[in-house]
Amino acid sequence: MDKREYGITPRNRVRRRRERAHYDVETVHAILDASLLCHVSYVIDGQPYATPTSFWREGEMLFWHASSASRMLRAQAEGIEVCLTVAHVDSLVLARSAFGHSINYRSAMIFGRAELIRDPAEKRAVLDRFVDRFFPGRSALIRAPSGQELKATGVLRMRIDSAVAKIRALPVKDDEPDHALPVWAGLIPVRQIVERAEPCERLDPAIAEGTDIAEYHPGRALDDIVAATHRAWYGKD
Repeated sequence: MDKREYGITPRNRVRRRRERAHYDVETVHAILDASLLCHVSYVIDGQPYATPTSFWREGEMLFWHASSASRMLRAQAEGIEVCLTVAHVDSLVLARSAFGHSINYRSAMIFGRAELIRDPAEKRAVLDRFVDRFFPGRSALIRAPSGQELKATGVLRMRIDSAVAKIRALPVKDDEPDHALPVWAGLIPVRQIVERAEPCERLDPAIAEGTDIAEYHPGRALDDIVAATHRAWYGKD
């Protein structure tokens, strides 16, 4: 069990519903590692932007990629401060008043300074790990990226400077008089489920699904799969 914590600073301190805040490394990492998609927020010339992108974690370093021609990559390559967020919806909370409705969720907010990976060999290795993080061992099975493909793709990394997780996992909370109202109340659990894999129409029928997608069982929750593939490739880091 990782007992380390991210220090509380004015930047990552949760001010509202502080009892939902988690600053321990283990909780923050678990939320990140169960995520396929993040939003990277940054400011260019005084204008705020938030870009959705796939990402992954290695230790205290986060990675994401972008088109080499994108404004996001050009700005973040200069080492600007960014804020990366992820969120999972676990259930919808239906109360007996509009005010009591809510969402049970797990979220994480990460702060740091992005930098561009400029060394071509390092970028190639990192992109291989990008594939393997979600589909363990797949980079060895597929065609290597061409020089033009590598040139067109930029990879950014960010060391976690500070971070916080915020979690709500609560039942319905109604005012006592509202319990007498003749209206249904409760939780609606929410999961993003993987369905059965659909082979490419030009796939050789002799080619079976490989171990690289072994975790992607039909009916399994995506966040469980993504967390499992991270453990399979990196172990407990």
